[in-house]
Amino acid sequence: MLAWATLPIALSIMLQTLDPTTLTWFRFTMSATVLGVFLWSRHRLPNLASLSRFERWLLLTATVGLASNYVLYLIGLDLTTPANVQILTQLSPLLLALGGLVIFRERFNTLQWIGFASLVAGLALFFSDQLQAFIEDGRRYLLGCAAIASASLLWTIYGLSQKQLLVRFSSPQLLLCIYAGCALLLAPLIEPSRFGKLSGAHFALLLYCAANTVVGYGAFSAATEHLEASRVGAILAVTPIATFALITLTHRVLPGVLPPEHFSLTMLLGAGAVVAGSVLTSHRRVGATIAEPER
Repeated sequence: MLAWATLPIALSIMLQTLDPTTLTWFRFTMSATVLGVFLWSRHRLPNLASLSRFERWLLLTATVGLASNYVLYLIGLDLTTPANVQILTQLSPLLLALGGLVIFRERFNTLQWIGFASLVAGLALFFSDQLQAFIEDGRRYLLGCAAIASASLLWTIYGLSQKQLLVRFSSPQLLLCIYAGCALLLAPLIEPSRFGKLSGAHFALLLYCAANTVVGYGAFSAATEHLEASRVGAILAVTPIATFALITLTHRVLPGVLPPEHFSLTMLLGAGAVVAGSVLTSHRRVGATIAEPER
């Protein structure tokens, strides 16, 4: 959650010099390299030949889903702002929770359903407020929201697919396959000349974005191996709290680095409802056990 809370800020700055596809390709390439060296040194590289035909299709689905999610996320970030993106991406855990209920037959208690309704209402309130704030450039804002919504749907497909594949591979092994596949898919679309325009500070930030991929998705994959998909998705919805605080800090320490944000009372109420809904949705009764993933 902390890794993803800082990510939109770093990516928003990097989009000033790199296009979404080139930036995404670099993140996947570096992540696959680091993870590959780590697994190779421990003689734990994944054996793709052990996968069944259905599992190979699942792996392809997860790979395409994550690569598309990354690119669309950056397009949405470029068209809106980090705060907007961070709230609207809460569609991802919402959709993941629904997927857990439908596909893995997980269950919500009454309090969790109340939280789920609060999360949906908060998203609607936030969206309506921000659309009013961006009324002069509404088309650009709506395109950005559409990109984020599409990215959220594709992320859900990735999340549910990789959960099923964890029966074959460990979290690091599976992520190596997906990262490498994403890098290969995006390689023909990159613009290498853009790397020559990076300053030292931008290159350091680019390395951070790549490291963030390993940490953030490594933690996510490990979490889905031990927790219900609905619970993991709900916990991730608290990310905006840290992001909003970091955005405010960045504006004060480095004014002008990020695009201006619109923090109205309605927006904050909507964001608060999203976070409160997330907390309630992730609540479990005392004594309840964590369900193992369906094998």
